[in-house]
Amino acid sequence: MATETVRLTTAQALVRFLANQYSERDGEEQRLIPGVWGIFGHGNVAGLGQALLQADRTGEADLPYHLARNEQGMVHAAVAFAKMRDRLSAYACTASTGPGSTNMITGAALATTNRLPVLLLPSDMFATRAADPVLQQLEDTRGGDISVNDAFRPVSKYFDRISRPEQLVPAALAAMRVLTDPVETGAVTLCLPQDVQAEAYDWPVAFFRRRVWHIGRPVPEPAALERAAALLRTARRPLLVAGGGVVYSGAAGALRDFAEATGIPVADTHAGKGALPWDHPGAVGGLGSTGTTAANALAAEADVVLGVGTRYSDFTTASHTVFGDPDVRFVNLNVARLDAVKHSAEPLVADARLGLQALERELAGWGTDDAYRQRVAELAGEWRRTAEECLSADHGPLPAQTAILGALRRSLDDRDVVINAAGSLPGDLQMLWRARDPKAYHVEYAYSCMGYEVAAGLGAKMADPSREVVVLVGDGSYLMMAQEIVTMVSERVKVIIVIVQNHGFASIGALSESLGSQRFGTRYRYRDAGSGQLDGEVLPVDLAANAASLGADVLSATTAEEFGRAMAKARDSDRTTVVHVETDLYGPNPPGSAWWDVPVGEVSELESTRRAYGTYRDAKRSQRHYL
Repeated sequence: MATETVRLTTAQALVRFLANQYSERDGEEQRLIPGVWGIFGHGNVAGLGQALLQADRTGEADLPYHLARNEQGMVHAAVAFAKMRDRLSAYACTASTGPGSTNMITGAALATTNRLPVLLLPSDMFATRAADPVLQQLEDTRGGDISVNDAFRPVSKYFDRISRPEQLVPAALAAMRVLTDPVETGAVTLCLPQDVQAEAYDWPVAFFRRRVWHIGRPVPEPAALERAAALLRTARRPLLVAGGGVVYSGAAGALRDFAEATGIPVADTHAGKGALPWDHPGAVGGLGSTGTTAANALAAEADVVLGVGTRYSDFTTASHTVFGDPDVRFVNLNVARLDAVKHSAEPLVADARLGLQALERELAGWGTDDAYRQRVAELAGEWRRTAEECLSADHGPLPAQTAILGALRRSLDDRDVVINAAGSLPGDLQMLWRARDPKAYHVEYAYSCMGYEVAAGLGAKMADPSREVVVLVGDGSYLMMAQEIVTMVSERVKVIIVIVQNHGFASIGALSESLGSQRFGTRYRYRDAGSGQLDGEVLPVDLAANAASLGADVLSATTAEEFGRAMAKARDSDRTTVVHVETDLYGPNPPGSAWWDVPVGEVSELESTRRAYGTYRDAKRSQRHYL
């Protein structure tokens, strides 16, 4: 019997295929690919562009198209969407040949580093090479099959180039497999030569059937569970580190039950913040280089550390110095074996929710003693008093950034989402932000990409329109990429954008000073005619006017009190609104209690660098592998 076929271009087939993909977990189905972000050019306008137009006009496929303003920005929006949807749904992104496609590489790296799904469809050179070289084609003397899109390979979890229409069938199915794999997910790249996009083929109709990709919850192996529980039972000073895997698996309730049943205090990473409410008796706040004094003190004493859904970045471990007990042992519960075995841990490869529930059952009747619980409560209470002082600091003439964070938190509800990624804000946020909801804290700190914030606000709001979304962005990151404000306006998506302007790179400036580099090149200044350095007067940059020119409503504030009133107005509005405030570049900042390994020049003509190297050398002595 002949296989039923339908004649379509490769691009038309891809659109029809993507519109019929679904994911399912715990009995709930959702569109796997709910739409496509894109910017059209000569590489995709007549291929995917035509296919998306045809689908829209004829109704043959439901795959909405969203016009972005920057290719990197649209990938950030797609990644933020996937993060809000717990990796169960992911957008596709199409870009033109050459610079349009390579603009997506940074977004691809961010997605893969954060282990968040996004489908990238960069246009490519002619597969036939009939017109060779075409506009924007790289000519490489090493081989004729190399294009700029090969730069996607190291930052993609799956990469393929569709040189013939029929190659799309296995490639598209493989792409969906990776996008829906909690262990392997990240950026998935299918390069589409522009001639192949428009080439017709007789496709098997079965290729377009409705497909549901089931996302399972791996259960813990009984023997591994027994070994993990046995090690935990030996602990007198245990600490749990909650990472993003707790949030993505929907394990917040299981985490709370486990903490209450065992008395193990819970520290969090950026990705795990909010999994346990900040005011829960067992919550001790952020861990590591920008962690709280409570979490870091407990980490220094911990004899057993239970990592749940964390990849143990250098900030989390304070560059391998935060866990101070020379005999500290680790139990790592993670869906990925890569993370489960880190620090020579007893690995428990499983879904975070099922793993926590199984551990709680296995540890029934065991818990920390009253003295340890009292110490946890004292440390947490002491830090909360310190944090409150920072959040309400009276500082002038410009307000402290921490006071603006305090005013911002007071203006938000528990379900409101705050978004950030880079600069001095992530450090202040990890120490000070008070989250009760697992989705209320959205800080991208795996790639910490400047320019992520504004675009991410758009994606997060599209993922959950019921929540107020607040983008918190410094002037440095805003100047990297603010174009998606235009997209917010055109899509009628309301986001609040808070621009914290301090006329420089506050985080790197402070780091530079601590490393003996005297804040060199970190302030936005005129080049001084006398010194020849960028240390003249402050530049007359008006970010509020810039935001208004992009279509946003703009409110300005000069004090924390004015900022609070401006936020109330922004919340009442149904339009994208920017709240602009200037803060002190030099702090004050929350008290640090851990180290971060940034090497200092071992020899220098500068006294400041020599002093910094001495400090660095001393700190380096406590760094070690956990073996």
